[in-house]
Amino acid sequence: MDFTFTEEQQAAAEAARAVFAGVAPDAVPSPAMTAGAVAEDFDRPLWAKLADADLLSLLLDAESGGAGLDAVALCLVLRESAKVLARVPLLESTAAAVTVQAHGGPEAKADLPARAGRGELVLTVAANGRTGHDPAELAVTARQDGDSWILDGLQTAVPWAHDADVIVVPAHTAAGRTVLALLPRVHQGAVLAEQLSTTGERLGELRLDSARIAARDVIEADGAWEELRELLTIGTCALALGLGERVLGMTSAYTSKREQFGFPVATFQAVAVQAADRYIDLRAMEVTLWQAAWRISTGASGALPAAADVAVAKTWASEGVRRVVQTAQHLHGGFGADVEYPLHRYHAWAKQLELSLGPAAAHEEALGDLLAAHPLS
Repeated sequence: MDFTFTEEQQAAAEAARAVFAGVAPDAVPSPAMTAGAVAEDFDRPLWAKLADADLLSLLLDAESGGAGLDAVALCLVLRESAKVLARVPLLESTAAAVTVQAHGGPEAKADLPARAGRGELVLTVAANGRTGHDPAELAVTARQDGDSWILDGLQTAVPWAHDADVIVVPAHTAAGRTVLALLPRVHQGAVLAEQLSTTGERLGELRLDSARIAARDVIEADGAWEELRELLTIGTCALALGLGERVLGMTSAYTSKREQFGFPVATFQAVAVQAADRYIDLRAMEVTLWQAAWRISTGASGALPAAADVAVAKTWASEGVRRVVQTAQHLHGGFGADVEYPLHRYHAWAKQLELSLGPAAAHEEALGDLLAAHPLS
């Protein structure tokens, strides 16, 4: 394997840094601290800038006006977005659009990806958190009825649900298959209720009661949901990495200036050791992220399926981002909880990412199952 980024991937990262350079962490406080302050919409002006910089179409092919890049390029951009807590559905919309491009029907392929790449259409995915659950645990069922599909069920914590134009709904059939329905936000048989995330963003509780979807708007391809879920997962890991790097940078700057007993607290052994531990966490998060993204992007074979690398990346991202923000709060003292200082916003976002990724124990169990099914020689 070669983790050297290509010129195209580096150009995408540089373009992202330019777009996000003027973005400050959002000022919407966490609901946990303000009894329910809610962000009503995502950052539309920033969304337009991302479209103008061709960062919404990175993974799309030339026919859809895209650059034809891979998951590694997307993760590089997401990493930069998390450093400023960019309030845009970049991960969900990009992942959904590339899934439609790869597996959708002729009508959906011809229109939806290109419009999403231009920023004209916003997509999201109806999964619990950003990464979804195992297909067997999907909360929505689908059954075919002539030339239509009927959806029933309740999906909670759908990101950007109130702002997206199309919601990609994973649903399981009686035969144990998973299909993806392209559901307009306003649709008969579909009701959205408001939920609040730890970050202050509006999530959606999507209730489906015999919602009828035309067969042309349902993706039945084997493996489509698995590919979409893996892309959402490593994208979330990239967000965790970018956020963690920014928080450690803030902590380093603060402890280098704050003095006790006439010396910067960064020079104290206890502080230095804690910072070093968090740096190790970030490096582990980084290498496992690129390993998983590389496997997904190249389809490279290995002793275990790519899902094993994804599980390892999730384990480090979930645990690592929590440890980084907890240490940052500790080393900042009471200053870290001040709502006038942005660290509390990073803490709220980190908690949401941790919850979305799920507990490390679950990923370790999944990895154990893969090892049992594919014994290492």
